[in-house]
Order: sequence, then structure tokens, then C-alpha cells
Amino acid sequence: MENNQNINIVAIIKKYLLEIFDISSDTDKEATIQDIKNGVYVKGQIAWVLIFSILIASAGLNTSSTAVVIGAMLISPLMGPILGMGLSLGINDIDLLRKALKNFAVMVILSIFTSFLFFSIPMFQDETPELVARTIPDVRDVIIALSGGLALIVALSRRNKSLNTIAGVAIATALMPPLCTAGYGLATGKWAFFGGAIFLFSINTVFIASSTFIVVRFLKFPYEAYANSKRRKTISQVITVFAIAILVPSIYMFYNLYKKSDFTQKVTNLIEKVKAEKGILILDVDVHYATKKIEFAVIGKSLSKEDISKFEEDMKQMGYEKCNFKVMQNAGNIETLNKINEIESSFLSNQQLLVKKEAVLLEKDREIFDLKNQLVAKKESDFPFIDIANEIKSLQKEISEVSYANAIKTNFTSTDTIPVFQIKFNNGFNSKEKLKSTETLQNWLRTKLKNEKIIVEPSN
Repeated sequence: MENNQNINIVAIIKKYLLEIFDISSDTDKEATIQDIKNGVYVKGQIAWVLIFSILIASAGLNTSSTAVVIGAMLISPLMGPILGMGLSLGINDIDLLRKALKNFAVMVILSIFTSFLFFSIPMFQDETPELVARTIPDVRDVIIALSGGLALIVALSRRNKSLNTIAGVAIATALMPPLCTAGYGLATGKWAFFGGAIFLFSINTVFIASSTFIVVRFLKFPYEAYANSKRRKTISQVITVFAIAILVPSIYMFYNLYKKSDFTQKVTNLIEKVKAEKGILILDVDVHYATKKIEFAVIGKSLSKEDISKFEEDMKQMGYEKCNFKVMQNAGNIETLNKINEIESSFLSNQQLLVKKEAVLLEKDREIFDLKNQLVAKKESDFPFIDIANEIKSLQKEISEVSYANAIKTNFTSTDTIPVFQIKFNNGFNSKEKLKSTETLQNWLRTKLKNEKIIVEPSN
């Protein structure tokens, strides 16, 4: 009796799990195939949307604005040809594969060319963190691309399409930023940026296409029908070869990126362990997976040759032989001491230059002050105001005060400086006599000082 109950419980659980994870019952195969075929083409409005989204993404990368980059990815039509390649492999449709490859090439060339033009403008050539982040792929990018591709094709195969899922996959797989970064690398001649970005884009492309192929075959989408059986067999063979040509490099890329990430993680763990045990500070860690070379600088207690040999032995036990540790010590190491001396010398030189520049600036300030004083003295000597005022007083006894100033006048087409004398007369001197005396003095001053611009005015 208990056995029967256990069997029933297992059957119920199995049925419940199948209902949760089953994707075949809600699949619309014909509609999915047609939707993907319709989305393969990059022309007309789609081409312009692609260009505009590339420009937006390039601007976002240039300003390190994640929000702008995400916005560009939401409107980008990059997924269409890649899904078309995966579907064509899954249903043996050579015509669809040809169209998908052609439109994929158009998409890549158009995207890189657009970003190349944007980053060719000198003011947009700064190396930002968002650009750098798209040049160093690791195993997580493979997982994201594979999971994103699986999520996308599963969502597309439903009877009720999920646009939110498609948009989310577009953001997660990030096809557009690597293409923009590749254009940046071409525009600036930074080939490491171009190579890393193209590699990341290739990873995303291959694994999205591969995941589409896997789900299409899992759901048993119908193969493309061909009237000629010989042609069907030939196409099937071509498609199989092409599928293998994609899947094998995919596995190889995944393995390499996994090993690189694993190697970096193990080195990081080892260094953290050494820092805790030895009580030292480790800086500038540089890990090279291809050559198995690890470089870092040590501040504090020096590491012995035995310590370094133990590092190499620990890495060997973790599966990585012939690792080469290059350690820069802060004591007893000529290279480190030279580096410190170089930094100190540079610092002292800069300090000396600053002191020298400050002394020069002070000397210039003194010279400017002296020149200003000389200029004032020269102006006073060139224009003997007191002597002229005394002469004016001798010519007209009724004058009680004389003022002098230069007035600046403009008629908005030219500007001129006018010498102005103001004459104050004693009380009781009538207006008519003031006017006549003022005119006489003006003519006399113009003749004496040889300047027809001089104006003499009576003051109130």
C-alpha cells in the first residue's frame, strides 16, 4: 500500500514539474518561423533605425552613459539576421541561411561604418570605461549570450509573443556596444579595441545562433520541404557542415574563456591568501593567461625565493603548470628601488620647477608694478598740468579753479579720447563774460598744446 502511495506522489510531482517546464504545448511553430523570416532583412526603415541606434549607442559609450546605451539597444534591430541563421540551420533552409548571412554582413558593415564616422570626430575619441569594458570578454559573456539566445527563441516560439523578453535579451546580450567599440578602434587606430570588440560580438552572435538551433530542434520544428530528394540531401549535408562549423568553435571558445576565467580566479585567490598570511600589500597585479605569467609588486615584508616557488607549486596542484611569477619587492630589489628613486626625483624636479615658476611670476609682478609707476610719472611729466593751470589763472583773474581729465567718446562707429578742461569762475562773473572767456581759453589751449580736440567747459 505504501509503495502505491509513493508511486502516486512521484507521478504527481513529475506531472507538476512537466507542466512548469514544458514549452512544447504553447508553441506556434509556423508563426515563429514566419516572424523570424520577416525579421531577417536589413533594409529601408530597418536600416535607418539601425544607423540611428548605432549613433545613440556610440554617444552613450563616449559619455559612459549606461542609460543611453540601453536605450539604443532597445530600438536596435540586430537580432533578426542572427535568429535567421540559427533557424535556417535548425530547419535545413538554405535560402533562409543565404539571406540571413547576407543581411548579417550588411548589418555588421553598416554598424561599424556608422560608429567609425562618429568616432572619427576628434572630440569624440576619449577612451571611456564603457568602451574598455567591451574589449575583454570572459566566460560570463558566453553564459549571457547562450542564456539570452535560449530565452529569446523560447519567448518567440510562444503563441503570445513577449516583447519585454525580446527587449531584455537585446540588453543582456549587448550586440550593439561591441560593434560601436570596433568602429572606435578603427577610427582611432587602437587595434586591441577592434579585436576585442569583434571577438565579443562573435561570441554573442555564435551562441545566440547556436541556442536558436538547439531550441528549434528540441521543439521539432518542421524541416523545409524540397521536391527534389537529392537536393534535400545535399542541402541537409551543407547545413550540417555549417552547423558543426559554428558549434565546434563555440565549444572551443567557451572552453578557452572558462579556462582563462578559472586561471584568473585561482591567481586572485592565491594572492589574497598570501596577503592574509604574510601581512603584506600587493599592488599592480597583471595576469597573462596565454603565457602563464603573473606579475605584481609587494610592499611590506619581502617574499623569498621559496615563497615564489611555493606559488608555482600551488598553481601546478590547481592544474596550471609552468607558471612564471615575477615579483617586484619593496626592499632588496634594485628594480623597485630604482622605480622609487625615479618617482622621488621626478617629484623633486617638479617641486623645483614650481618654486622657480613662482619666483619668476613674482619678478614679473614687480616689473609690471614698476612700469605702471613709470608710466604715471611719464604722463605727469609729459603734461605739466600745474604750469598750464597757473597760466590760465594769469590770463583770467576771475577763475577760481581748474580741472583736467581725458573723456572717452564714441559715435558707435569710432572711439576717441578728448582732453577736457573745466573752469570754475568767481561768483559775480556774469554768464556772457564766462562764455567769452571760456571760448578764448579753449582757442589758447588748442594753440599752446597743438591739439584741436581740447574742450574747455565752465563748471556750475
